[in-house]
Amino acid sequence: MKTEQLVSSLVADRAGSTRPLGPAVGRAVVAGALVSLVIFAIEFGPRVDLAAAFATWRFDAKLVLVLAALMAAAGTCLAMARPVVTARWWWGVFPVLAIAAMALGTELTVLPANAWKARLVGSNALVCLTAIPLFALAPLAALLLALRRAAPASPALAGAAAGALAAATAAVLYAFHCFDDSPLFVLTWYSLAAIPVVFLGAVVGHRLLRW
Repeated sequence: MKTEQLVSSLVADRAGSTRPLGPAVGRAVVAGALVSLVIFAIEFGPRVDLAAAFATWRFDAKLVLVLAALMAAAGTCLAMARPVVTARWWWGVFPVLAIAAMALGTELTVLPANAWKARLVGSNALVCLTAIPLFALAPLAALLLALRRAAPASPALAGAAAGALAAATAAVLYAFHCFDDSPLFVLTWYSLAAIPVVFLGAVVGHRLLRW
């Protein structure tokens, strides 16, 4: 039996259904985000100057960046859930890198060098490192359950991609609470906050998504 035929047979056995995986992943993200939204509303809430923040380029750039990361992570998650992963998932990462580079370049240009450190440290880095993993737990659990009917080439990588998508979902929620809008802060602390979620997804995915 050829490798392609073997993979197709295994995928058919694992899937047990002809339903596409995309809608299932979408429903998992929405379900998990709703749970996180309740926690957000009870424990955090939106920033008090939200209306004014929308008029600033830094807040708008932050939202565009986290939403682009969400779309890229979704594409990566779907790609990693397949038995054969192509390089096409990389295309979704390029817009995120471009947006990050433009935002960071603008910040370093308009901001005096002696203010870079203050904007990098921000005022609530510890809250960021706590809130994003907290908001990511429900989406991650829902995604891992949804991916159990997939046939990933690497269960660990599929779990890590689910962690990245969960962290991006959490980052979108947290962005509406966070008062630190500088690209220096967002690119540093949001990324650091996502690392434990990605790691957790990889560890759990390695065990849960085996086929």
